[in-house]
Amino acid sequence: MVSLDDAVLARLERGGSRYEIFVDPELVDNWKEDHSSVELNDLLAVDQVWSDARTGDRPTSEALERVFGSTDLGTCVERILNEGSIQLTTSQRRQMVDEMKKKIVNEIATTATDPRTKLPHPRVRIENALDEVRFNADPFLSVEKQVQDAVDLLKPIIPLQFITIKLAFKVPGKDYGGVSQLLRDSMQKEQWLSDGSWACIVEVPGGMKNEIISRVAKRSSEIEVRELD
Repeated sequence: MVSLDDAVLARLERGGSRYEIFVDPELVDNWKEDHSSVELNDLLAVDQVWSDARTGDRPTSEALERVFGSTDLGTCVERILNEGSIQLTTSQRRQMVDEMKKKIVNEIATTATDPRTKLPHPRVRIENALDEVRFNADPFLSVEKQVQDAVDLLKPIIPLQFITIKLAFKVPGKDYGGVSQLLRDSMQKEQWLSDGSWACIVEVPGGMKNEIISRVAKRSSEIEVRELD
């Protein structure tokens, strides 16, 4: 359970009344993506809905039934988080915005390339371009939605191309376990060769080319790799 010092208010206003809960701001996103991934006790600082948290006033059971159709805490929390607003402090919001911006930059850097060089753009170039177009990250919207919005703003500033590439890897048989585990999700084909080595073909976003090769090289010092047409 998050402490009151670290918690923030989530508030829903209905019919001229307020309904407030104290929540962990870092767990709200996780909860919204998958309710079952976060326990209610971990999400809340206090197991209570307030009509005014500052004064300690609580809504009546009749008011909860009227607004939420139930006095069940979980039902009330779900409505407040889905339909209400999060009252972040300035420092909390700045930190969450910075973290979301890093996720957006990372997603673009690992999935897009510069069509002129066929290489990914450096992260700092993407960050500077986002600042130039005055893109504002929202800590409570999905990364996927914001990446598309960011890309639309970036295209007039820096060239972006979203492509996938195929890489063929060959490693000694002794390195099969670690490398195959790393590449399993993107693997299209694999086979054992007559010399005892193992080979595979993977398809990955163009922007991840260098990162994937580097990660495989850490698991096998004797890799052979080439990009397929």
